[in-house]
Amino acid sequence: MTLRIYDSASGAVRDFTPRRPGSVGIYVCGATPQGAPHLGHVRAQVAFDVLRRWLLAGGLDVTMVRNVTDIDDKILTKAAEAGEEWWAHAYRFEREFAAAYAALGVLPATYEPRATGHVTEMVELIERLIGRGHAYPAADGSGDVYFDVRSWPAYGDLTHQSLDAMEPATDADPRGKRDPRDFALWKGAKADEPATASWPTPWGRGRPGWHLECSAMAGRYLGAEFDIHGGGLDLRFPHHENEQAQSRAAGDGFARYWMHNHFVTMAGEKMSKSLGNVLGIPVLLAEHRAVVLRYYLVAGHYRSHLEYSATSLVEAEAAYGRLEGFVRRAAERVGAHAPGPVPPAFATAMDDDLATPAALAVLHELVRHGNQALGGSDDGAIRDTLEQVRAGLGVLGLDPLDPQWSGGGGDQGAARGALDVLVRARLADRSAARAARDFATADAVREELKDAGIVIEDTPTGARWSLEGE
Repeated sequence: MTLRIYDSASGAVRDFTPRRPGSVGIYVCGATPQGAPHLGHVRAQVAFDVLRRWLLAGGLDVTMVRNVTDIDDKILTKAAEAGEEWWAHAYRFEREFAAAYAALGVLPATYEPRATGHVTEMVELIERLIGRGHAYPAADGSGDVYFDVRSWPAYGDLTHQSLDAMEPATDADPRGKRDPRDFALWKGAKADEPATASWPTPWGRGRPGWHLECSAMAGRYLGAEFDIHGGGLDLRFPHHENEQAQSRAAGDGFARYWMHNHFVTMAGEKMSKSLGNVLGIPVLLAEHRAVVLRYYLVAGHYRSHLEYSATSLVEAEAAYGRLEGFVRRAAERVGAHAPGPVPPAFATAMDDDLATPAALAVLHELVRHGNQALGGSDDGAIRDTLEQVRAGLGVLGLDPLDPQWSGGGGDQGAARGALDVLVRARLADRSAARAARDFATADAVREELKDAGIVIEDTPTGARWSLEGE
């Protein structure tokens, strides 16, 4: 494989060489289920799903770990406001995140651990850090345990910051800290928090700090050193900086490459609940096809910000419709053959730090030629183009004939399959009417389908249908 990726730690594009030949370990920060998923949340998962699919296409065995942070300050606060148990609140929204990922065709993670299921590993990691002189319990007996940032000279390397230029850490009460920048590994239990949100440790009852959770889970499922750590750009500091520091201070190599996707913005502002400018996935899916939403997210380079506007998904529908329309017409003409190898230009684009805009441009150009071929008699050329286009779209998770979208899986696909059965029945009625020279009935069927947004095209091999705009 000749893949090159932008490594956030080095600030440069690097050749990707798996730690173990033939296999890749990836850890991607997943949901903190304090509320419903929005477009910004799912962008990261779609971006790293594309990475995973490209690695799989290259013949590599990929272990994908995506965590669930199901214990957190915000979860406790939101659950209290909602008047429900924190664990019930977290689980309810965890299921919404899972539904959103599935709707957008994100492959299931190899492992999707919850933080609350890995307290043992977290306590062991803290003990290692204390033993190495990089962590300490608060002297006031509160049960807090902190990472000593000044004990680790490499602190700040991931984000290229000087320690003295950093702001104080705000993740825990500073009363027991040696340095205001020290961050919490463990938070002592508080009287105003549910008793169920704490676990016994050598330092007293409490709960884990956010950063500690990911280090412990990454180590549990991928080992002391693994290939790629991914997540949103907003996680670089302090979350990923702290993960790297505590893991390496404990003696682990941790991530060899760091990848970060950019934000989805509205009017130039990052999409976030605190700003009130979020677009919920269920709302978007009520108005747009899931495959179109995925196309929108894939069409921008993962390291570029996506500016969302009222026309974004309309434009994505039109663009995807051109690809989808060719694939369906060609499959009807020559059969839905298995995808072939990806086009060389597509592979070159994907190997260049997952340049999906360039990769899609290759597919659109192929479709332009494929549509011209559909007007002729060279079925071999049509078949070759179809196989290449489907191969590329498969890597991007956008193949219209994939069961996810074509009827074998997911609500959108099932709806398309059911519609196909109904439309074909009406087309059979129209064909019978024309054979009987009952042109009034045949025209009435055509108009009926047109009013429903279904376009009929008469071809030498029979009538075919598409949705208006495809």
